[in-house]
Amino acid sequence: MRGMRAFTLLEMLAVIILIGIAAAAVSISVARGLASARINAAAGELAAALRATRTQAIMHGQQRIFQVDTREETYRGADRRDVRLPKGLELSVTSATSDQTGGDVARIRFFPDGSSTGGRITLRSGRREWHVNVSWLTGAINVFDTGTHT
Repeated sequence: MRGMRAFTLLEMLAVIILIGIAAAAVSISVARGLASARINAAAGELAAALRATRTQAIMHGQQRIFQVDTREETYRGADRRDVRLPKGLELSVTSATSDQTGGDVARIRFFPDGSSTGGRITLRSGRREWHVNVSWLTGAINVFDTGTHT
């Protein structure tokens, strides 16, 4: 059978190695994408809980408190249940001095007119940061994905 060509063992190994490298690159990219989506969802849920707390203050005509525990990586809104953030997420809060109860707990208060004491909750994963800003004047809540931090 002259003229027939076959692959050598070395060529087959080279192809298998290239397929393995490509599969590893794809899996790393997918894992990063899933982690980013999970943290994006966590920031969105945090913002929704802040909005619900503001709405409760307006509806009931009474001050409502949103509490964040940076050590436990949890927050508590108007529904008074603790929500834990996903693993691998760093949490920090900037709020009014009067709303820092000491230690690892900070608060943002919402008033019946919709205003608040304001603040910023930062979620960090690796080099990515998400800021959930609360306006003191209007109580409006906005989420910003800053991409990387310095």
